[in-house]
Amino acid sequence: MRYLLAVGALLAASAAQAQTTSATYNPNATRRTVQALELWPELQGEVALRNGDYLLLAVRGERSTTGVQSARTLGFDTRRVAATYEHFWNKNWSWGGTLRYESNARFEAGSGGDMLAPELLLRHRSPIFGGLTFGQRLGVERQFYINRNLVGSTGPDGQFWGRLRVDVERLILLSSEEMGLALRPRLSYAASTHLRFQKDTNDPDERTIQFTSLRGEVGVRLSPAIDLTPWVAYQTQYGIALPQYQPDASGTLVQVQGGRTNSVYPTLGLDLRFTLLPSSPIAGRQQLPTQH
Repeated sequence: MRYLLAVGALLAASAAQAQTTSATYNPNATRRTVQALELWPELQGEVALRNGDYLLLAVRGERSTTGVQSARTLGFDTRRVAATYEHFWNKNWSWGGTLRYESNARFEAGSGGDMLAPELLLRHRSPIFGGLTFGQRLGVERQFYINRNLVGSTGPDGQFWGRLRVDVERLILLSSEEMGLALRPRLSYAASTHLRFQKDTNDPDERTIQFTSLRGEVGVRLSPAIDLTPWVAYQTQYGIALPQYQPDASGTLVQVQGGRTNSVYPTLGLDLRFTLLPSSPIAGRQQLPTQH
């Protein structure tokens, strides 16, 4: 009986160790890491056109709260400038184009370098219930890398990306429409994917969705011309890490690292928008949230 108990204990310990090893070194396991807090302030200037369309220029900085990066310029790890034009077909549908420039972009352009990205967008917004507005934004962009020696990649010179965002918001007027004082609570969720129309045999494996962002905000409209929007987001980058190997007891190389990775970036942001309105009011004009 003692012998059987001893053998059973040894077998149980061996099974537990095997399970631990398998969980630790399983290349198909998903590894989740939480990165340091990100700070993303953004300054926007919007020109409201008489037909209800708008022109927008936005400047944003992105900075991690961890460490000291020698490559930081103006105090930011990534600098971004974007220009947008959007045309409204009616109160529910609109389309437009964006041209974005990023310096030292980290999430999707590699480990460094510059990137230029033109985008076409389609937007739909409609009221649902209780004063809520439901919105959908679909965008397709082409990324062109600049200064590839900084990126350090031998991949293609550009990529197509698709982005889908849905949001729910409510506009709460705190004064008359002319005074413009209002609150704009809003919740949005966005997902991005790399569009590969044909995969070559030597192309690296990718996750179906590479990036998501869950964002909550409370926009404050101080006047028809000034908006202030503090926001918080839970952003996740989904990737597949390169495998790493080490020899086992018999000298055979086994994979000990690599596989699916989820890198979470908690983010705090603050958008400040100034709007230039025409001299005469625009009937039925829609002013979008600061997250255009």
